[in-house]
Amino acid sequence: MLFIWVTLFIDILGIGIVIPVLPALVQELSGLDESGASLYYGLIVASYATMQFFFAPILGGLSDRFGRRPILLVALFGLGVDFMIQGFANSLWLLFLARLISGVFGASFTVGNAYIADISNDDTRARNFGLVGAAFGLGFTFGPPLGGVLGDAIDIRVPFFVTAGLALVNWLYGYFILPESLPPEKRRAFSLKNARPLGAVGTLRRYPLVAALAVVFLLKAFAQRGLENVFVLFSEFRFDWTAMTVGVFLGWVGILAIIVQGGLVRPIVKRFGERNVLLIATVISAVSFLGYAFASAAWMLPVIAAVGALGGLAGPTIQSLITKTVDETEQGEVQGALTSLQGLTSIAAPIVFTSGLFGYFTSEVAPFQFAGAPFLLGGILIFVAFLLAIAVFRKYPETVHRDTPDEVPVPVEQ
Repeated sequence: MLFIWVTLFIDILGIGIVIPVLPALVQELSGLDESGASLYYGLIVASYATMQFFFAPILGGLSDRFGRRPILLVALFGLGVDFMIQGFANSLWLLFLARLISGVFGASFTVGNAYIADISNDDTRARNFGLVGAAFGLGFTFGPPLGGVLGDAIDIRVPFFVTAGLALVNWLYGYFILPESLPPEKRRAFSLKNARPLGAVGTLRRYPLVAALAVVFLLKAFAQRGLENVFVLFSEFRFDWTAMTVGVFLGWVGILAIIVQGGLVRPIVKRFGERNVLLIATVISAVSFLGYAFASAAWMLPVIAAVGALGGLAGPTIQSLITKTVDETEQGEVQGALTSLQGLTSIAAPIVFTSGLFGYFTSEVAPFQFAGAPFLLGGILIFVAFLLAIAVFRKYPETVHRDTPDEVPVPVEQ
C-alpha cells in the first residue's frame, strides 16, 4: 500500500501546485478580468475532462490486460512532459492543446484505484481508499500553498515547471520501486468495445447495485467538480483573494482531508456502517455547499470547509461498496467507467458552473450579482443524490456475498 500511496501523493502534489495559478495564466493570455476569463477558463478545464472521459476506460482496460505498473509509468512520464508544455504556453490555443494531452495521461487515477482494489480485502478496502483520500489531502496541504507562493513571489509559470519535475521524479520512483499488483493469472483480454466510455459504463449495468450507486456518484461528482472549478475565481471576485491566499486555504482543506480520510474513515465506518456513513456525509456536503453560496465574509470559508470535510467520508464508502461488489477481473474496467463518469461531469461542470452560472451572475447583464450561484446548484444536486441513495439502499439491502454480474443482491433476511 505504501508504494502506490507515495505514487499517488506525488502525482496529487504536482496537480495541487498549479491550481491557484491556472486561472491567472488564462487571464494573462486572454487579457481579461475574472468574469471575462471565466469563459475561456471553463473551456480549457473542460478540455482536460473531455480527454479523461475518453481515455480513462482505455487505460483501465489496458491495465486489466498488461498490469497496473506499465500503464502508470507511461502516464506519469507523459504528464511530466505535458506540464512543461503548459509552462511554456504563450497563447490560449497552446494551453488548450496542452490540457488536452494532460487529460489523456491524467486518466491514470483509474489505474491507481484499480491498484488499490487489487491489494485490498473486505477488511481493509474502506481504510485503503480512505488513505488514498488522505494522499489527496496531504497533496493539497502542500501543493496549492507552494503553488501560490511560487506564483506570487516569482512567476505564475514556475509552478508548472515544478509540477513537471515532480511528475518525472514520480516516474523514476515508479520505475525502480513500484511493484505490480495484478498477477498474470487474473488478467483479461483487452476489449476496445468495453474500453469505449459508453462501453465501459455498460459494465456497470451488469451489477444492479453498482449501477444505482454510480448515479449517486455522478450527481455528487458533478457538484464537486463545479466547486473545484469555480472556487479560485469565486474567492478572487467575492473576497479579493490572491493566489497565495487561495493556496493557503486549499492547504487548510488538505489538512482537514488528512484528518478525515486518514484517521476517521475506518473507525466511523466500523461504528456506523458504510451505508449510514454515505448518507450522513452526503447531507453534510449539501449543507456546506449552501454555506459557500451565502457566505458574506472571508472568515466563514475556512469554517465551512471544516464542516464540509466530513462530507469527504462519502468517497471511500462509495468506492468500498462498489469494489467489494465487482469481480476481481473487472476492477480496472469498472474503475475506468467511474472515472469516465467523473470525467463527463468534469466536462459539463466548468461550462455550467464557471462559464455559465459564475460568468453570468458576475457580469453586468445579470439582474443581480450572486457569485455563489454555482454552489447553490451544487447543494441542490447533492441533496438529490441523498434522496436517491436512500431509495437505492431500500431496494438493495445489505448482502452476505459478493455479487456476480446480472445478479440482484439477496437481502440478508432471506
